Amino acid sequence: MRSILLAGAIGMLGTLLGTRYAIRFLVDRGYGQFIRDDGPTSHHTKRGTPTMGGIVIIISVLLAYAIAHLVTWSEPTATSLLALGLFTGLGLVGLADDWIKISKARSLGLHAWAKFSLQALVAVSFAVLSFQFPDSRGLTPASAAISFLRDIPWATLPVWAAVIWIVFLVAAWSNAANLTDGLDGLATGAAAMVFAAYGFVNIWQYNQSCAWADAGPQCYEVSNPHDLAVVSLALAGACFGFLWWNASPAKIFMGDTGSLALGGALAAMSVLTRTELLMPVIAGLFVIITASVVLQVGWFKLTKGRRLFKMAPLQHHFELLGWAEVTITIRFWIICGLCAATGLGLFYAEWVVGQ
Repeated sequence: MRSILLAGAIGMLGTLLGTRYAIRFLVDRGYGQFIRDDGPTSHHTKRGTPTMGGIVIIISVLLAYAIAHLVTWSEPTATSLLALGLFTGLGLVGLADDWIKISKARSLGLHAWAKFSLQALVAVSFAVLSFQFPDSRGLTPASAAISFLRDIPWATLPVWAAVIWIVFLVAAWSNAANLTDGLDGLATGAAAMVFAAYGFVNIWQYNQSCAWADAGPQCYEVSNPHDLAVVSLALAGACFGFLWWNASPAKIFMGDTGSLALGGALAAMSVLTRTELLMPVIAGLFVIITASVVLQVGWFKLTKGRRLFKMAPLQHHFELLGWAEVTITIRFWIICGLCAATGLGLFYAEWVVGQ
């Protein structure tokens, strides 16, 4: 437990203190956000706000994990290193995208094929490696079964199909996080709640692990859940600390560097905790916002030019209705909190009923 709490505290302090220096560094070099002309006009005042702040989140999480293990003199696990690898790998793809936007002064960064190829490379690497590194019980970080509250026995896939499924999850969650990052503090605060909720899931899975001799009938077959809790709390703490600077009016944006990294972490947690279909409940806000984009595009094509929302993603629809940005953010946070509580309720209720 010491390593878990220590990682959360260091993650928070890392972004709380480190972001201040990142803002100064980025401002001195003129690395500001480029704002799209077709977005809400209220966003034009944000032009020039420092971006690429996600690099501070990434560094803080990696340092938090490393220091927590050094202080407690515990060995890192392959499961958590895979999660951190996906988190960092997608963050670097986002960093390249942000850098091109800044250097070229345009709203589009990497070409679509290049961005997709890099994301696919990172996702496939994670998926393939997650079926390696069996522990003393032969348990690998990922499972070939699709999971909800735990692996679904009748939903076991061939390994090649499981790899495709994991790659799909990585693509889905990285894009969901990217779409949610549209208002000051929205994605940061929502991600902090989701990762904190997963900290509880990890700790519960560790306490009720099938690795223990007295494990009950509802024990969890998960690889290294305690170390995943260290990663979860490091992520939650880093997002919470970054929120100090990213809340409205934002002094810095996380950019694609942060949103893609956090999306990768969401995917990693869902796969490695074997709760792939529970994540859409806990991270329901991300799903709602992504669904608004899918519905908007689908409706536009079906009706030959008509729009379902004034603008997608959903947060911009409410902006164009006249809602204040802070109001939208806080109300969306409330929705995120309700989703996280619902997911945790389902997770715990399933265990209680099975006793």
